[in-house]
Amino acid sequence: MIEFWYEFASTYSYPAAMRIEALAEEAGVEVVWRPFLLGPLLHAHQGMTDSPFNVVPVKGKYMWRDMERVCQEQGLPLNHPSQFPRNTLLAARVAIAGLEDGWTPAFTRKVYEANFVADLDISKAEVLEPLIAEVGAAPLAVLEAANGPAVKARLKDHVEQATARGLFGSPSFITADGELFWGNDRLEQALSWAQHHTSKEHA
Repeated sequence: MIEFWYEFASTYSYPAAMRIEALAEEAGVEVVWRPFLLGPLLHAHQGMTDSPFNVVPVKGKYMWRDMERVCQEQGLPLNHPSQFPRNTLLAARVAIAGLEDGWTPAFTRKVYEANFVADLDISKAEVLEPLIAEVGAAPLAVLEAANGPAVKARLKDHVEQATARGLFGSPSFITADGELFWGNDRLEQALSWAQHHTSKEHA
């Protein structure tokens, strides 16, 4: 088993989300999707109020060029969003709302495409509504649930879990024995670890 922790504003989480299921199936490893918000972690532990790729322009320039290479290698389209990073609170709540019914992975991929390909404002309900419908869910009911106390509490719990387990970036992967791997380029290593190491349940 491997937990996939991701933030919708995260650039490198886009290619990770698009390939993790196929690689995990090939490896015989179950994927547990864990949408969360990275902002609270960056602010609380690193004092950042903006993406590090905006805070350090030369780092941002490198990241976007690297993303072009990564996406080209994966055969994925990529357009630099006109706003970066976007507010991802509602999208994360919707992804949480879909966990029990199983459409979170498909919805997640559609949100990444909306943000990093179509350059749509994924903070807006009117942008998310058709994406929810495309994965077979009822947009109005899902959005109502996403704004309800149970989903809000679960997303808050995800953020607290991420903090407690030492996450500092997205995408991150945690194996059943608690090993942490960070970055799209560590996905294969994380899956290999999950295959070959004895698992144990988290407390």
